[in-house]
Amino acid sequence: MAIKYNILEIGKPGDAAAPKKFYARPVHAGEITLENLAADISHASSLTESDVYAVLQSLVREIPRNIQHGYIVRLGNLGAFRLGSNSTGSDAEEEVTAANIFRKRLLFYPGKHVKQVIDGLTFEKNR
Repeated sequence: MAIKYNILEIGKPGDAAAPKKFYARPVHAGEITLENLAADISHASSLTESDVYAVLQSLVREIPRNIQHGYIVRLGNLGAFRLGSNSTGSDAEEEVTAANIFRKRLLFYPGKHVKQVIDGLTFEKNR
């Protein structure tokens, strides 16, 4: 099944005089919640929806807790989460402090199976 996309005309941020260009943007079909995932997983296993939901909630709690302790969190075929950051540069090593870090973000790297699925996606224009 192909992913639908819309076409948006977007200008260059900060430069109102720059010519606008057209870009393809995926159309999202909606959202799947943790509760929806728990129900779907429970139907495909011998676990109850409550058991699956409890495990997923624990995962939601454990990922940031382990990132906070400096770990890369590897989730097998799903992929891995790690902390990323941006910092300002300094002329000398001694000048670099934690204050140089201005952006923190959680990075996700998909596992082999997830990457294959993403790489195999096709797109069609939304009508």
